[in-house]
Amino acid sequence: MQTEVLRAFRFTLDPTPAQQEDLLRHAGAARWAFNHALGMKIAAHQQWRTKVQGLVDSGVAESIARKQVRVPVPMKPEIQKHLNRIKGDSQKQPWPAGSIGPARPCPWWREVSTYAFQSAFIDADQAWKNWLDSLAGRRAGRKVGYPRFKKKSRAKDSFRLHHTVTQPTIRLDGYRRLTLPRLGTIRVHDSGKRLARLITRGHAVVQSVTVSRSANRWYAAVLVKVRQDLPDRPTRRQQSNGTVGVDLGVKTLAALTQPVTLPGATDTLLVPNPRHLAADTRRLTQAQRALSRTTKGSARRRKAARRVAQLHHRIAERRSTYLHTLTKQLTTRYATVAVEDLNVSGMSASARGTVQEPGRKVRQKAGLNRAILDMAPAEIRRQLGYKTRWNGSRLAVCDRYYPSSKTCSACGWQNPRLTLADRTFTCGQCGLTIDRDLNAARNIAAHAVPTPLHSTVAPGTEETQNARRAATRPTTPRGGRQAAKKREDTGRQPPVPPQRSDPLTLQPPQHQEMAKGP
Repeated sequence: MQTEVLRAFRFTLDPTPAQQEDLLRHAGAARWAFNHALGMKIAAHQQWRTKVQGLVDSGVAESIARKQVRVPVPMKPEIQKHLNRIKGDSQKQPWPAGSIGPARPCPWWREVSTYAFQSAFIDADQAWKNWLDSLAGRRAGRKVGYPRFKKKSRAKDSFRLHHTVTQPTIRLDGYRRLTLPRLGTIRVHDSGKRLARLITRGHAVVQSVTVSRSANRWYAAVLVKVRQDLPDRPTRRQQSNGTVGVDLGVKTLAALTQPVTLPGATDTLLVPNPRHLAADTRRLTQAQRALSRTTKGSARRRKAARRVAQLHHRIAERRSTYLHTLTKQLTTRYATVAVEDLNVSGMSASARGTVQEPGRKVRQKAGLNRAILDMAPAEIRRQLGYKTRWNGSRLAVCDRYYPSSKTCSACGWQNPRLTLADRTFTCGQCGLTIDRDLNAARNIAAHAVPTPLHSTVAPGTEETQNARRAATRPTTPRGGRQAAKKREDTGRQPPVPPQRSDPLTLQPPQHQEMAKGP
């Protein structure tokens, strides 16, 4: 099935010192434009709140006052027209000598591309819309807070450039150079042969490019509309391999029902967890300790901050490479990939508790949270979601509350007293002895339900759950403690005899809630 899809081709840039200054100038301009647009929106919102409060003070009900007051929030067209009227120009004398007038903003606008401003205005509109949709309950995931201004020392250096598709100014110059408007031609480390051939054959059209800086490296993500064939069925090789069950964990990154091949390793059922963060913990601790001992605003502090950023960037790149290798193997080799619906947000919640009810084993839980987030289960689920659609396979999801580790994969007998310390599952009914993760992977493969074919991330105007599978609204008030949600209840179990088959349907009602877990 041939269709048009949007794909991003990521390139590592190798700019000259002068080009690096231009890139930083564009990133600063985009940050300033975002703050300018957000400031105008906040001003309109404050004006609306002032008028509502005035009506409330005069005796009008607040619900009625909110409906009566109408203060339009400026969007991109109004903000851009307003900025064009008031902005200065470094190439012209804005005021006669000796005159006194207001300062004109951004007189340096001629030095950067106009698309850096326009894309920042669009981002500000999207941030405002996300907050309103989250406030009204139309946005899935955790509650989005009030939009905040971008600070130079904290916000990521990034900007986005567009162009006219019929007269492209974003293009490849050969296979090793990328031409950007107002920035010229920048050398890239990666080869652009694949993208260049798609454009030459008329199968791809460049839409935009997003340039960002991570630590000391610059990257360009070229967004391309590609015409490609999305297979609507698995290949013969995938059909012959069938379904693979995937159980994600901390001790081993993934336990599989069928083997995969990773670089430098043979076919394996237990994918090792590389623990990228733990491998660089000592270097990262030393770098952060050195950063904390520097003086704010000093050159040594900037150098120490670059060192910390480089370590974090290296960890993220290694993790991303490893996960992409694993997910590609799963989606190209098997017809169906079965995973568990994990609540990563609840699994990695803090156990510190409140002042009235302090938590227990907070340090141990914090270490477990780091290990869970280091393995990035939400990222694995996200990659499997779109790669299965690209490769003709299907994604199957097992119910979140199904006790996959406690149920025997051979006969269905359940051991309600199984804890996380028990790494081997022994069935009391048929005598099966197997690694608990492999047992869980078999149960996931048997009980997962396939998702609809070619389902989109956001069908229609609605949205799905976010990547960490969090609920639309938190279950506790702001500032309160949210209990850590696990896949299965591993606490103390009541004296319930082992059950055969599905325990959620055979146990008494009072024991069903305990088996489901918090």
